[in-house]
This record gives sequence, C-alpha cells and structure tokens, in this order.
Amino acid sequence: MGLSNCLDLPEDYQVLRSIVRKFAEDRIRPQVLQNDREARFPAGIIEELGQLGFMGAPIDPQYGGSGSDFLSYAILIEELSRVDPSIGTIVSAHTSLTAVPLQRWGTEEQKGKYLSLLASGKTLGAFALTEPESGTDAASIQTRASRDGDHYFLTGTKVWITNANHAGLFIVFARTDNRGNHKDISAFIVDRESPGLVVDPSESKLGIKAAHSCTVHLDGVKVSARDRLGEEGQGFKIAMQSLDGGRIGIAAQAVGIGQACLEMSIQYAVQRRQFGRPIAEFQAIQWKIADMATQVEAARLLTYRAAMLEDKGENITLAASMAKLFASEMCVSAAREAIQIHGSLGYSAEYPVEKFYRDSKVTEIYEGTSEAQRMVIASRLLKELQ
Repeated sequence: MGLSNCLDLPEDYQVLRSIVRKFAEDRIRPQVLQNDREARFPAGIIEELGQLGFMGAPIDPQYGGSGSDFLSYAILIEELSRVDPSIGTIVSAHTSLTAVPLQRWGTEEQKGKYLSLLASGKTLGAFALTEPESGTDAASIQTRASRDGDHYFLTGTKVWITNANHAGLFIVFARTDNRGNHKDISAFIVDRESPGLVVDPSESKLGIKAAHSCTVHLDGVKVSARDRLGEEGQGFKIAMQSLDGGRIGIAAQAVGIGQACLEMSIQYAVQRRQFGRPIAEFQAIQWKIADMATQVEAARLLTYRAAMLEDKGENITLAASMAKLFASEMCVSAAREAIQIHGSLGYSAEYPVEKFYRDSKVTEIYEGTSEAQRMVIASRLLKELQ
C-alpha cells in the first residue's frame, strides 16, 4: 500500500523504500513497545542507521553523507515513522535541523570539523531554539551571546530540545545585540562538553517517548567566534529556513503514522468478526477506511511535492507549511479512527494502535503548530495579492 506506485517514482526510490521498510520491520519493530513503555532511547538502532548512511542522507558525500535528495530523505523518515515515530523524530531533528543547516551555512572549516561526525551518526545533533517564554514567537528569545574578543559567552535556557541528552553537538540561537528584534539573533555551534552547558533529564511526555526532549541550561558557555554559524544577525533566517526543511520531515513522519494506522485498521477489519461476518463488510467501517486512505494519499502528495521543490532549490515555505499542516492533522484523525475501528483493543496499551494515537498529537505542535502554519500560509497568499 502507498502512493509510490501512483506517482511512478523511479526505481531508486522504490528500492530505498524497500530497504528502509525491511530494516524497520526487522530491527525496529521488535523493540518498539518496550522502548515506549520504558522511555528508552534506541541507541543501538541510531548507531545502525548511521552505519547504513541514513543519519546523513541529504549531506554531501565529501562530508561523509549519502548525497541523497530531499525526496529520498522524506521517504526515509516516512518509513521509519511507519514503525516507530520516535525514531523518525530523532533522525529528523538530527538531520533537518542540525546537519542540513550546518551544510548550508557553515564554513569549510566548520563542515570539515563537525559535519562528517553528524553525517556518520557518530555524533547526534540537536537544535536549541525554543525557550520557556518563546515558542511560536521565536524572535522573542532571551538567551544572550556576549562577545569578548574572539569568543562569545552564551547564557540562557532552552526547552523541549529533541536529542539534547544524547547530542554531542548543538546549534544554539542567542541574541548578539539589544535592538529587540529578529535581526539581533545569531546561531552558534556548541559542543556538548562545553563548561556551563547542563542538560536536565528527559521530560515525561504523552507520546514519542523514546525520543527524548530536555531543558538545556547555558551558564556563560564559551564559544569561539569561529563557531558562529553564519554572520551576526543571520540566526533568525537560519532558524526559519531550517524549520522549513524540518516541516517536510514532520510531514513525512505524519504520513508514516497515517500509513501505519491505515494498514492496521484494514488488517483488523478483515479479521474481526461481528454479527457473523468480518467488520470490513460493514459500510461504517468501509467509509472510515476510505476516508483514511484518501487523506494519507493526499498528505503524501503534499509532502513529496514540498520535497521535490526543495530539491529544485525553490522557496519551500508555503509548500512545507501546507504539507505539515495537512499531514499532521490527517495523522491525528487517522490514529483516532484506527482506535475506533479496533474498539476496546485499540484502547489497550498492548496494541500498537494506542501508541500511534499518543504519538500523532505532537505532529500538530512541534516545528510550528497548526495555528502557526495557517498564519504562514495565509500571509504568503495574501502578500501575493497586495
């Protein structure tokens, strides 16, 4: 099942999908529920993904990456998330939000020093933007970067930072001026071992439990000016551009969740009997499955379109927001309907459909809420008419 045949994608994409799906089924699925119950980070799986080249899929081979296009990357996240959305989150945050911006904005010295470690998966990356009083309003961050000669000293607190307690490298956003607008913000590459950087234990969450999110404290963390990413004042632009790409990753994750819910629902509806026949024969169930399948396919098309535009080097802000908005709301709906089709068994923690329901909700929140995506989409369209 899937849209790949409908799109008639070249064979390379079909082969990639098969490889990732087999890996996910063979290596990830056996430990998914246990990892979720224990909120256990899948370190061994992440290491294997690095060895397979999947932790640096869209990174240039000269820096240790696989050199894949963004469509391949979207398929990778989709297939990983079809089995375990937590792993989709780990890989997406590492790749879209850390490795890709380093490749785009880093100096040759920075890329030579850091990018190969990220691309190989030997070092995990984290993107430190969100703060206690700054979520959707990213331009209002309060973390400060005070310059003293050839160094900056970073002070502030970041929250809900994916991968933080396992990351070896952070991209941290901080204010380098006091003008009070987004042009004050700069980006920095920060080593995990830097004195003054402290990571709290992982948050207790509703879903995506194997992907850890933590509060990060920076108390006068010393960073060389050579490890500033981009120029002073370019941090907000770097963050927004990175989030555009990240939204394709979250959309792909949502497609994977929706696909899993669809497959589980069909399988269960064919096997479950009531009133002497499979529930798949009842129109009420058939309509749920038909709606679910249609919405999954539509979300996949939007996601692949955004990825293809990224590969063409076009502006993806509108396309990525549309894909992320539709796909995330689709997967929450698909997970809810999957629970309904499974009935009381769907409500049981012994069945994966319950986990997908919990995992789905965050796709409407992180890397830009659904409300924020609607703001982006409307402002872009309205601006075109002015």
